[in-house]
Amino acid sequence: MGTTLSDLMPPAGARRKRKRVGRGPGCGQGKTSGKGQKGQRCRSGSGIRRGFEGGQMPLQRRLPKRGFNNLFRVKYHVINVGRISNGCDEKVIGPEEMREAGLVPRKKGYVKVLGSGEIEKSLTIKAHHFSASAKEKIEKAGGKIVVLPKKHLKEDTEETQKRA
Repeated sequence: MGTTLSDLMPPAGARRKRKRVGRGPGCGQGKTSGKGQKGQRCRSGSGIRRGFEGGQMPLQRRLPKRGFNNLFRVKYHVINVGRISNGCDEKVIGPEEMREAGLVPRKKGYVKVLGSGEIEKSLTIKAHHFSASAKEKIEKAGGKIVVLPKKHLKEDTEETQKRA
């Protein structure tokens, strides 16, 4: 007759009994419970934190801090003139159109146009900053540039004027 669900068992040796430590000398793991004699690692709650080097000055504190990270730096997403002329079909191209076309990342930030590549179309390009070569190439192709205001700088100046 076949086996039923109630007869199912794991194969012999597949399951081991849990080791019960600290249950007297007869169990083989009594007294010190396998933790040896005295010292930091035998105490309850012991454990050495990551990066601890036995009291020696740890590596992350021995190495010097490098550079200066300016919290107020202006981050630009850069794009070349050649990519704009190939990537967009519209006459007026701003940061939103560039994001929709996948030319600049969807993250917040200012857009800077650089002059690498060639532009044949007459386009109106809106961005927060233009390099000198980008301005020259766009205007040479019969296009226009529109410099967009930097919002956080404008808000700062308005706040300082209100306080005065």
